[in-house]
Amino acid sequence: MAVSSMPIPKLISHLCARARKFMSAQSGNVTITFALATIPIVGLTGAAVDYSRANSARTAMQAALDSTALILSKEAQYLSAAQLNQKALDYFKANFNRPEVNNIVVTPVFNAPQAGSFSLNLTSAATIDTTFTGIWQPNITIGAKSQALWGIKKLELALALDNTGSMSSSNKMSNLKTAAKNLLSTLKTAAKKDGDVKVSIIPFDTTVNLGTSYKDNNWFEYGSLNCSGWWWGSGGCTSSNWKNYWEGCVRDRTYPYDVQDDPPTGSATYFPVYDCGSLATLMPLTYNWTALNNKIDAMNPNGNTNVTIGLVWAWHSLTPGAPLSEASAPATDLDKVIIILTDGENTEAWKNSNNTKVTSSSAIDERTKLVCNNIKAANIKIYAIRVIDGNANLLQQCASNPTMYYDVQNASQLTNVFGAIAQNLANLRLAK
Repeated sequence: MAVSSMPIPKLISHLCARARKFMSAQSGNVTITFALATIPIVGLTGAAVDYSRANSARTAMQAALDSTALILSKEAQYLSAAQLNQKALDYFKANFNRPEVNNIVVTPVFNAPQAGSFSLNLTSAATIDTTFTGIWQPNITIGAKSQALWGIKKLELALALDNTGSMSSSNKMSNLKTAAKNLLSTLKTAAKKDGDVKVSIIPFDTTVNLGTSYKDNNWFEYGSLNCSGWWWGSGGCTSSNWKNYWEGCVRDRTYPYDVQDDPPTGSATYFPVYDCGSLATLMPLTYNWTALNNKIDAMNPNGNTNVTIGLVWAWHSLTPGAPLSEASAPATDLDKVIIILTDGENTEAWKNSNNTKVTSSSAIDERTKLVCNNIKAANIKIYAIRVIDGNANLLQQCASNPTMYYDVQNASQLTNVFGAIAQNLANLRLAK
């Protein structure tokens, strides 16, 4: 039987040709497959770029909306709905500089859920045109939310300020005056209308100076009076003519009324008259900001220290009725606060029951502790500031909580301390 066969070299050549065709066909498939696979990769990359742009714009939108909420909160309660809408958009655009963002909408909602409490809710929405994903998604919608909560509670604030001789050193008095005036300026700005914020100023050393306008009241104690050594006194000063010589100062009341706010209704509760020296008169609660600033200027350092009497008269200034009657009755929309500032240890008080001085610091400290506790029990907050010297433990315990105690090591820090307290009292916060 005859068998035909292809020469080996020709067969190899034929097989090689077939292989080249096969390989050529496979190469084409790979190219097509790669091309098809590239489409989603490019799409995903483009989408990532577009969403990154949108996220960046949304972050800027949130920052602008937060700023708008803070700015607008200062006037929101006085605006009509149309004014609120327009100002919200204007403030937002002033803080948002992203030209690629279109169709901006800002929606404000103002509420007053309870007396002295307010909220402003802002929402914003806009669109940003896409680039890589424009075929199936021409734009991306972005948005943000912000809420400002603030309390425009009325505030009655008493500043019990050490005016003793040691305040003349290390620039303490000059820095105190600057800091106190800055605090007044902040509170004046925070007040939405006259009377929302009232301030009293109680300069103290071992006494407090009411001023002579109170002299005809029947709640002064002068039975044990010896005014011959008074600043303006003379041998002719007696218990019958003391009003002619008295400059307005009082010392501690008889225990326990020296650490209490009981009104002067009987001899034990009366205020013993005493010499003033150069101590500035107190200023009862007022919103006369010019007079308050002038009172700060009038303070001069002199004399010894009795923190107790500064605190108790600050307390008197925050309660209605004698001896100082400018305060309002307690209310849910009213905060009452004392700032006590001193730079030294208690050195001199008065034991009126036997008409003697008390010079034991520890004994006077016990009186200070009692008045601090009594004030806090009356729902009055206390900020305590120690300037370089003084009983740190006593003052820290006196403060309503540890965050309300300040230990100032350099008098120049007083401006920052009073600024921080003023902002806390203004009570504006961004919620979310």
